[in-house]
Amino acid sequence: MSVLGIIASSRLVAVPFTLDYLVVAGGGGGGKRSSSVAGGGGAGGLRCTVTATGGGGSLESALSLTTSTNYTVTVGAGGAGATTSTRGNNGSNSIFSTITSTGGGGGGGNSTGTDRNGGDGGSGGGSTFSGTAGTGTANQGYNGGTAAAISPRFAGGGGGGAGQVGQDGGNDTGDGGDGVATSITGSSLTYAGGGGAGADVTPVAQGGTGGGGNGSVNSPNTAATAGSVNSGGGGGGDAGYGADAASGGSGVVILRYADTLTITFGAGLTGSESAASGGFKRATITAGTGNVSWA
Repeated sequence: MSVLGIIASSRLVAVPFTLDYLVVAGGGGGGKRSSSVAGGGGAGGLRCTVTATGGGGSLESALSLTTSTNYTVTVGAGGAGATTSTRGNNGSNSIFSTITSTGGGGGGGNSTGTDRNGGDGGSGGGSTFSGTAGTGTANQGYNGGTAAAISPRFAGGGGGGAGQVGQDGGNDTGDGGDGVATSITGSSLTYAGGGGAGADVTPVAQGGTGGGGNGSVNSPNTAATAGSVNSGGGGGGDAGYGADAASGGSGVVILRYADTLTITFGAGLTGSESAASGGFKRATITAGTGNVSWA
């Protein structure tokens, strides 16, 4: 073989390397209940190898990958907030290679049957009256809160966050559970906060830190807000007097690897690679489905 042939062949050799990740799924949408209050959406599931992971679980292990190999990535969309008297929609899963984070559960509403419950997901959606709070997925997120009617405050349950259970309504405000902070980007940022519940009177139920949306209020009338984009935050629940519930925030995939490597984003993905810092580069993927590879 010629020298040029040897060089060309060597470029195709798969070289092993270690990769850290943050994979956050889409948050659940808030619920809606006619003439009453509904639950906040649960945050998207969060799995991470740096600082902390979701649901109070043990820190995830870094992946052993190879160059010149395609790995699948999907960034989950947030679930839509309810526009009729029903549960909010669950968020969509986010995936990197063998790692799947589960979409957040929709907040409880008041349609018939199981639609009265908060949805199960990465973090559970909060409940409405006569409903059951959603259950979080182990090592990804926490349960939603439950609704309560304690005059003069009537409030649904807050959506669960990656770092905390959603707050109960009634004596409490029905705030969304807080998310989890990680330093995978080089700075400490928080993701996957639960959505606040709908309430009859102020104060507004706050979304959890990490992009959770606020719940709506009947008096004075205040609209629910959506989970933040690329946070996995849950959407705010509806207070049941005209306004719709809010949607959950989309998820995100962040990958950290040695600064000697360079990533290639395949068709269908929206992503960017950072400059080298502290011995690492970071790839942030904000939308789509496709493949990535390294050289």
